[in-house]
Amino acid sequence: MIAVSAFCNARSKTDEFVVKSPSGNIEAEIHRDKDKLTYSVRSGGRIMIDRGDMGIVVDNKNYANALFDAEKVEIRTFNTTYQVLGIKSTARNHYNGASIPMTTPGVGSWTLGVRVYDDGFAFRYQVPGTGLRTVQGEITSFVLPGESVIWYFERKNAWKLKSYAGEWLKAPIDKMPTVSGKLGPVQGLPLVAELPEGGYMLLSDAACWNYSSLRGKAVGNNTFKASLADKSFEVDGNVITPWRVVLCAPDLNALVNSTIISNLAPPPDPNLYGDTDYIRPGRCVWRWWSSGTGNPQEEEEYINYAEKLGFEYTIIDDGWKDWPNAWEEVTRLCSYARQKGVGVFLWKHSKDINDPADAWANMRTFLDKVVKAGAVGIKTDFMNSDGKAAIDFEIALLKLAAERKLMVNFHGCHKSTGEARTFPNEVTREGIRGLELNKMKEGPITASHNAALPFTRFVVGHGDYTPFTVTAERMGPTTLAHQLATVICFTSPLQVIAENPAELLVPEHKELTGVLKEIPSVWDETRVLPGSRIGELTVMARRKGKTWFIAGLNGMGEQIYSLDLSFLGKKTFLATIVQDHPDASDKVTLQTRNVNPAAKQNMVMSKGGGFVYLLKEQ
Repeated sequence: MIAVSAFCNARSKTDEFVVKSPSGNIEAEIHRDKDKLTYSVRSGGRIMIDRGDMGIVVDNKNYANALFDAEKVEIRTFNTTYQVLGIKSTARNHYNGASIPMTTPGVGSWTLGVRVYDDGFAFRYQVPGTGLRTVQGEITSFVLPGESVIWYFERKNAWKLKSYAGEWLKAPIDKMPTVSGKLGPVQGLPLVAELPEGGYMLLSDAACWNYSSLRGKAVGNNTFKASLADKSFEVDGNVITPWRVVLCAPDLNALVNSTIISNLAPPPDPNLYGDTDYIRPGRCVWRWWSSGTGNPQEEEEYINYAEKLGFEYTIIDDGWKDWPNAWEEVTRLCSYARQKGVGVFLWKHSKDINDPADAWANMRTFLDKVVKAGAVGIKTDFMNSDGKAAIDFEIALLKLAAERKLMVNFHGCHKSTGEARTFPNEVTREGIRGLELNKMKEGPITASHNAALPFTRFVVGHGDYTPFTVTAERMGPTTLAHQLATVICFTSPLQVIAENPAELLVPEHKELTGVLKEIPSVWDETRVLPGSRIGELTVMARRKGKTWFIAGLNGMGEQIYSLDLSFLGKKTFLATIVQDHPDASDKVTLQTRNVNPAAKQNMVMSKGGGFVYLLKEQ
């Protein structure tokens, strides 16, 4: 159901425009301050953003000093729900919004779009024109409360802003201009702030296509200025920026359950996505992490593993194109997999199909071969950029894949900005520091990084972390129970399991693998339980149908968590409980028993440990 209504702004002057969220919790003000345009955001009366700058530079024209007549602006209320794959099954898109006509003297007219949700504020610039336009940057800034603590991702090399695979760390906001040393003051988004008076704020962009990615440059005075991935870039015709997003959350549960990024992305084109039956979430086996590239016989073996595990997919990764009679072998494997009820994703280096000439003819030819071979999707890799050219490639691939009813998994890419809403055949994307780091010299991944991810990177969308290993040498400073908990806490409609499935099927791991096989890749409901703290402890309860999965990720030393199950009501549940083994990090204790939700459960977690509860209603 879609409900749209319009009303006049009750609080306005010719140089000030105020709009509140549907509940009144969030209030945004647009001001004309002398020779510049600014905005402020309040949540529950508290200042979240204090006079941040607005504006854009197009064709060497600065659209910052703008005049507007707030009394003539109409506010519209929009209220609808839609289906999603990920943290919940249904999202609500409810906001008050407006398109504010602006005039910059001596420069021209443009439009400021604003939307105010009960959990945040978003805005974008629209500069009309024809022909090729050159965007040289933005005036946008975010002025946060002093004494905020900022969570950001760090990687001490040039890959930091190429693949968004940095470790999540925190620092006081006044340290952000220098915290990255020689790498400079520019940070990738999202940025998450722990606010001095409680609550959280997330800064990001949404619906980033036909544009360059937004980054945040720390300049002091509690301020991040907009820094685009490209110093300049061309846009044909009207310049419409992605949304600039300020998400405000009173607690971690509200932060995790926000769908503001997805809400700001346009709904899918019904002509392109009229039939979405081919878009099916599921679990996936994968050879590369554990065993490297494979030959046809080895890839066939992985199809058999997927069938034995009850997993829906396998990935034929790098190396297949060098097989003798490669396409014939891929076709044979896809046919074999189809008989087993397993779908095949086929890997492709982006450089092989990243040519926009002749309407992406090279890409179309490859995708036609993928369809003919019988694969259900592709995995493309190594874009290594968040600039406009890389984004144009991604969007072209999603559209052309959708025309052929193919799913897409992006690797070597930037973070999510709502692509999965507009292009639902994107079933996951990397843009995250995942388990592959544990096989590299740069690794291993820390437990605190894992305990930060649900409240940072995963807030903006799904991520292909490729979780779970039972191999002690590749767990890093985490435990086996912690590894299993990541499969629950990390959202990815295509959940690619890193471990060699042969290891999962040995008798030693039979019970643990039995639990793994129960874990779905999408959820009907997600709750962050009390006591969770970014980077220190994640406790999430996720429901699929009538089954609850509760997982804990310990990012610190040994700690005891008092698990309160009272939110489950007075029903009776049969629980399978996986906990850290007291004597070995690569082992677990596993028990099955009836659980009374009224009784609290003390969960003892080792350093870097975790736990899993699987609760089936009786």
